[in-house]
Amino acid sequence: MQFRQKALSKLQSPEELDLPVRFARPQGRLVLGVTVVVMAAAAFWAFTGSVSSKLSAPGILTHAEGSYLLQSPFAGQVTAVLAEEGQLLSPGAPLLQLATDQGERTVRVVAGGRVTTLVAKTGSVVTTGADVATVERVKNTDDPLVAVLYVSGGSGAEIRVGAPVDLTVQSAPQQQFGVLRGRVKEVGRAPQTQAQLSGFLGDSRLAAQFARQGNPVAVLVQLERSSATTSGYRWSSAGGPPYPVDSTTPVTGAVHLAAQRPVDWLLP
Repeated sequence: MQFRQKALSKLQSPEELDLPVRFARPQGRLVLGVTVVVMAAAAFWAFTGSVSSKLSAPGILTHAEGSYLLQSPFAGQVTAVLAEEGQLLSPGAPLLQLATDQGERTVRVVAGGRVTTLVAKTGSVVTTGADVATVERVKNTDDPLVAVLYVSGGSGAEIRVGAPVDLTVQSAPQQQFGVLRGRVKEVGRAPQTQAQLSGFLGDSRLAAQFARQGNPVAVLVQLERSSATTSGYRWSSAGGPPYPVDSTTPVTGAVHLAAQRPVDWLLP
C-alpha cells in the first residue's frame, strides 16, 4: 500500500510537468534516418531498376554453312591419300585412291571446302559408306568464323536477336585472355534432331553430345571483328590470345537476356 500511495502522489505532483520529454536518443534518430533512406532507395530501384541475367550454353566455332561427313561410295584398300588436313578443295576434287574388285577407284569430295578431319590412311581398308573425311563448307580460309550455340528447346524464346554474347573458348584460357565477344544473329525456329546436328557439324559424336539432354535449338552468334588482335576478333582483354582461333573449337556461350523489371505491375 505504501508503494501505491507513493506512486499516486508522484502522479499528482505537478513539479515535473514542465520538463521536456525525450522521445529518442541522437543515435536512434540516426539509425531511423538511415533506415528510411535505404527503404526509399530500395523502393525506387524496385519500380525503376532492372535485373539482367545470362543463359549459358555449349557450342562450337565454325563457318556459317557448317561441315559434312564424306563417305566412301566404294569398298577397297586405300592406295593413296590425295589431300591433307587443312587443305581447301574445289567441288569434285579427288581425295582418296582405292584398290577395289573393279579396279582403281577415286573418292572425290561432294562439295568444295576445307578438309578438317581425314580418317582414311594409306593402307587402310574401307567399306562402302564408311566415313573417310570431314569437310567444312567454306570457299576461302579467310571467311569469318561464327559460333553456334545449342540451347534447350524451351530457352530459345528468351533469346533476342542482337543480344550480346560472351564466349569462353577452350583453346584460349579465360583467366589469361578473357572472353570472345559476339552478338546473336539468328535463333532457330525449331529444335534440331541428332541427325540434323550431325548433318551440319559433320560429326556424329559431337551431335550426340549436344543432343544429350534433348533436341536443342541452334543459336547463331556473329563474332565481333577487330584489327587490333592476332585472331582478328574482339576479346574482353586488350589483345586476346597471340594466335588465331580455329573452327571446330568448342566454346561455352553466355547469352545476355533482356533486362527484367524486379517488380511487375498487375493491371486489372
